[in-house]
Amino acid sequence: MKKLIYGINLTIDGCCDHTKGSGDEEIHDYFGNLMKESDVLVYGRKTYQLMVPFWPDIAKDLSGATKSINEFAQAFDSVERIVVFSRTLDKVENGKVNVVSADLKEEIIKLKQGEGKNILLGGVDLPSQMLALDLIDEYHFVIQPSIVGEGRRLFDNVTLLEKLPLKLIETKLFKSGAVALHYVRDDRHK
Repeated sequence: MKKLIYGINLTIDGCCDHTKGSGDEEIHDYFGNLMKESDVLVYGRKTYQLMVPFWPDIAKDLSGATKSINEFAQAFDSVERIVVFSRTLDKVENGKVNVVSADLKEEIIKLKQGEGKNILLGGVDLPSQMLALDLIDEYHFVIQPSIVGEGRRLFDNVTLLEKLPLKLIETKLFKSGAVALHYVRDDRHK
């Protein structure tokens, strides 16, 4: 069964607004490698529209400011399929993008039962819904070495029926002082 993996950048104070953090080369490499291990990307409409056409355009002409940005763009562009959950986006002009307005849990379970690599989840709203539905298998949090004091916080409006224990399986320290934390569900405590 495929795993649903959630990855996001955060500041020390929990801000997940993409305009508040910094993405250095090591961080782009880290998320690019996650992307290479996935064949499906899952986003809500807002995150999809932030990512496309931005990253595919960079991948076309390798116009990123650094090698790692270009490599991330290429990894993004090479993912086989993008699933966008939206009630407001009707269709897109891209053969590898599916817009879905059906039942979230049912669709994710179908994706997980498919063959191939992992499913990579991005954004804030959609992952919050999937957390509440207990669908996420792994979490990759990259903590930026800054406190911004404002902006959107991760899982701010999530209500869980019970605490979700996680098990830390890997850490990585970047030259910038950012830290990547890789967690899996710790089902021993259920």
